[in-house]
Amino acid sequence: MATVENDPKASEGGAAAFSKVHSPIWSEYQLRKYPFQTRPIPRLSHTDPRAEMLINNEEPLVLTDTNLVYPALKWDVEYLQENIGSGDFSVYIAENHKFLYYDEKKMANFENFLPKSRRIDMKFSDFVEKMEKTQEEGGDERVYLQQTLNDTVGRKIVVDFLGFNWSWINKQQSKRNWGQLTSNLLLIGMEGNVTPAHYDEQQNFFAQIKGYKRCILFPPDQFECLYPFPVHHPCDRQSQVDFENPDYERFPNFKNVVGYETVVGPGDVLYIPMYWWHHIESLLSGGVTITVNFWYKVQYMTKSMCTSPRRTSHSKIKVGPPFCCYNGLHSSGKAFH
Repeated sequence: MATVENDPKASEGGAAAFSKVHSPIWSEYQLRKYPFQTRPIPRLSHTDPRAEMLINNEEPLVLTDTNLVYPALKWDVEYLQENIGSGDFSVYIAENHKFLYYDEKKMANFENFLPKSRRIDMKFSDFVEKMEKTQEEGGDERVYLQQTLNDTVGRKIVVDFLGFNWSWINKQQSKRNWGQLTSNLLLIGMEGNVTPAHYDEQQNFFAQIKGYKRCILFPPDQFECLYPFPVHHPCDRQSQVDFENPDYERFPNFKNVVGYETVVGPGDVLYIPMYWWHHIESLLSGGVTITVNFWYKVQYMTKSMCTSPRRTSHSKIKVGPPFCCYNGLHSSGKAFH
């Protein structure tokens, strides 16, 4: 990276990285401070030839004008509460602002593993009540809804979903011979929520709908700087390093890490290449955030597969059958952001 950059200067803690692309809607005071350098992720029109080049090269960028989720830009908590339906939603409750993903199926392998968040199924109205109560109490506890869009959603949500710019995103899929869309994950988070650094094994278009999120990415070749948990650990694919308080004795290579970052707002679509590490946070004092992810498996060896140390040493890539869908709404779960 970075073939295209907004600012050639790296910065510590992310402040200078936004000196030329700063938005008046948010400020640097809403960004957490981290002890490593970052460079800005390019922001481009989807018609810019450089955007095509970056996606083909599996490098991240923000697309500013795809209209991918345009019908959903009216979504807020009230609209969703009225229209999203009566199904159950997966809600994570964490003891603080960090939502470290874990695989529940692997917990039996580690008897002493105690996750710092727990998952509860609840109705959307119960989630809203829980979120409002948590905000009012003002403690450390946070909540985060992370639910694959499926056939339980209401009619208006289906209509909005079918109005997404499928023509554009289907072209992205077909021209690169990606596999089928495996899931669309709806994420609704409180201000300040953090999903610590991890990588996914699928291509991802990360579509921001409401609020602002800071996204810090690291290429696969920084694998040894980020110290993932062991493969069989419930937190496989997650970094062991606490970005806010790194232990350099345990993780000395973290001193060498360099990130690429951006802040995405409503209508922005961030391309997160497969195997790129990403740390995602809702801005401090920024209100509720709403995001939808578009995940695609691949059917062939990509550049990132060939360069990922973890994949080279553990060979755990497997492409499964297509997931079932209803009215274009896919029903497969996925790691959250």
